[in-house]
Amino acid sequence: MGHHTLRCGLALCAALLIGEATAGTDSRLGTLLSGPSHGYERAEQVRSFTFPRDHGPHPGFRVEWWYFTGNLDADSGERFGFQLTFFRFGAERRKTPYTASAAASSWRAEHLYMAHFAISDISAAKFHAAERFSRGALGLAGAQAYPLRVWLEDWALQEDAASGQWHLNAHFDGVALALSLSPLKPVTLQGDNGLSRKSATFGNASYYYSMTRMTAQGTVTTPRGRYRSEGLAWLDREWSTSALDSGQVGWDWFALQLEDGRDVMFYQLRRVDGTADATSAGVVVDGNGAKRKLYAADVIIDVTRYWTSPRGNRRYPAGWTLHIAGMRKPLEVEPLLNDQEHRGVIPYWEGAVRVLGVAGREVGRGYVELTGY
Repeated sequence: MGHHTLRCGLALCAALLIGEATAGTDSRLGTLLSGPSHGYERAEQVRSFTFPRDHGPHPGFRVEWWYFTGNLDADSGERFGFQLTFFRFGAERRKTPYTASAAASSWRAEHLYMAHFAISDISAAKFHAAERFSRGALGLAGAQAYPLRVWLEDWALQEDAASGQWHLNAHFDGVALALSLSPLKPVTLQGDNGLSRKSATFGNASYYYSMTRMTAQGTVTTPRGRYRSEGLAWLDREWSTSALDSGQVGWDWFALQLEDGRDVMFYQLRRVDGTADATSAGVVVDGNGAKRKLYAADVIIDVTRYWTSPRGNRRYPAGWTLHIAGMRKPLEVEPLLNDQEHRGVIPYWEGAVRVLGVAGREVGRGYVELTGY
């Protein structure tokens, strides 16, 4: 089997795994899968988190991801957004053991990996994105906790144990990212001490934590050149086996870093009839890392405008006003580029945004993800 054929086959497998969610649901790229558990563990109760172990993989669950986004400024004045995400999908667990010959095969893999990489070149009004697929065999892709390393071919996340920094590296077709990250705040456990319920159905949940503010320093490369850059990054970590119900079609996810030191995360799960699901949730993290939970009733999202993709005629929100309980003024959020749509196996919109205050002054930056449109 040729390399191109293998990659296409893996892409189809990933699409089928992701597609087990209800028809019309992109899902957060398969993170919130509906469907049978096939013997995998489920997120059903609050657990204890242990770090650095929980930065590593959780193979007992069907799917998980390491999800990095951020905004960067180059020394020369250019502005960039970036996304680098690694997904692990567990293949269906067998009811009978592998034969001796199958178990000995170096091609046998219990996990499939997918990675998404994107650079939003704001100054040039260009969005560059790519995806990769591989099986967790032959060293092509994998994840380990000690030392932390997640990779798909030469795209990688790895930790330097001596410095405590996390390093991101990815490249394709003249576009590249090489960053060193350091957390500025402690880990934030989302939901109920890390148990994030995504519907009223028992077990439709994930284990979810974030590192909401990390310094980022390194280089961004585009077809226009190589730029020394720095800024802030955000990490989301989730693992689960089943999450979305049949009545849920997608979500709008906001991760915002404000200049006053606060960070805001909120995901609004959308139902078939267009209403917000009651299990929508989020958090406000203050400058010292203390958190305040947000429930569905605490946040009202008004869409201020829309953008229609020229590919597939998908219509996405492209501007928002967030009214958040406990915050004196609403947050006005707008994309830095309209077209930040990933055009891979599962189309979705994920892009760099800015937060505006009085008289249109920028008071924060962040990322928004839109699925199910």
